[in-house]
Amino acid sequence: MIYKRSSALFTAAQKVIPGGVNSPVRAFKAVGGDPIFVTEAKGAYLYDEDGNRLIDYINSWGPMILGHAHPPVVNAVVDKAKKGTSFGMPTEIETQIAELAVSMVPNIDKIRFVNSGTEACMSAVRLARGYTGKDKIIKFAGCYHGHSDSFLIQAGSGAVTFGSPNSPGVTKGTAQDTLLARYNDLDHVERIIMSNQGEIACIIIEPIAGNMGCIPPVKGFLEGLRSLCDTHGILLIFDEVMTGFRLAKGGAQELTGVDADIVTFGKVIGGGLPVGAFAARAEIMNHLAPLGPVYQAGTLSGNPLAMAAGLAMLNELNNNPEIFKSLASKTEYLHHGIANTLDEHNITYTINRIGSMISVHFAGDTVVDFDTAAKGNNDTFKKFFHGMLDNGVYIAPSAFETWFITEALTYEDLDETIATVQKVAKIL
Repeated sequence: MIYKRSSALFTAAQKVIPGGVNSPVRAFKAVGGDPIFVTEAKGAYLYDEDGNRLIDYINSWGPMILGHAHPPVVNAVVDKAKKGTSFGMPTEIETQIAELAVSMVPNIDKIRFVNSGTEACMSAVRLARGYTGKDKIIKFAGCYHGHSDSFLIQAGSGAVTFGSPNSPGVTKGTAQDTLLARYNDLDHVERIIMSNQGEIACIIIEPIAGNMGCIPPVKGFLEGLRSLCDTHGILLIFDEVMTGFRLAKGGAQELTGVDADIVTFGKVIGGGLPVGAFAARAEIMNHLAPLGPVYQAGTLSGNPLAMAAGLAMLNELNNNPEIFKSLASKTEYLHHGIANTLDEHNITYTINRIGSMISVHFAGDTVVDFDTAAKGNNDTFKKFFHGMLDNGVYIAPSAFETWFITEALTYEDLDETIATVQKVAKIL
């Protein structure tokens, strides 16, 4: 494929935008080459500035669960925009989407809308600290909760040591309050808790990880976290920015049967517009200002355009629960097609899948955490990525990201994708 205009646009962007992008993963640093500039999208397809059509498997990193430019969502946004785009005052639609979200998700009574998944997770941790009166948090290596200082932490030197900043600008003091655990390793979590008795406010986790590729929890892991939190007076936060309203109407809580104390949302809940949210039982949420002492605010929180898009999206999912089965079936079909093709060419790989999330790891061992994900052959992934792209299939430009399946994908699209894997496998 030809990408002359995309390359020219990237050159121009680098002069006025750091790295030429407004979010680092878009820059293709992990795979090489210049990023693709999109001009429009419809259904399951992206159309770039050079006129190429691409089958899309990132779907704006998750929110386009029903496809790009989904008519009910677009119509809702257009209708709302005609009445004004922002007021800084309450609107009825905020209550409508809040009531719907609370009715769909188990174990929550109240929800507050913010402007991004990062803001939702940051606010959830602040609420947990304010509610419990404790300072420290546990997060997991490989789980991403946005770019708030508390989350940009790498491993320390021992099994139960504090983390250290992995980005300039994050203070050592902030890092000292963040404890880093291994995903899917319950014993490691328990050792950290026992070494910091009475000091931990919350455990925050992607219940199904999506930022080291798709990694589901092993049997008993989430249940074990719930039990540890109950025993030690710790709040359990599920970061469902990716999984919320995607894996089931009630997200990962419904899918796994494990209740969190606080849940964060993004992606699907905004129908593709910038939005996030966090929710919990009333006794926890009532600690937020103006009812309680924990402060959180935002000029554009509950923006009417985002609320209109999100309400239209959630109504579609709530009224058509069979969508989740359809998505899971399509993902399973794609999984088997890719696996059969890679087997045929004797390529070492592992595929992880749950619901409409899937990732291909070029590693021989089971991928259950960040360390095992990191063992994948990145050179093979780079060739795979560019081979797929050159044949009209767009996957995440990083080996550490999940693919997101959209209902707009047809089985013909899936067959085209599998046929493309067949072509690319010959060069791997």
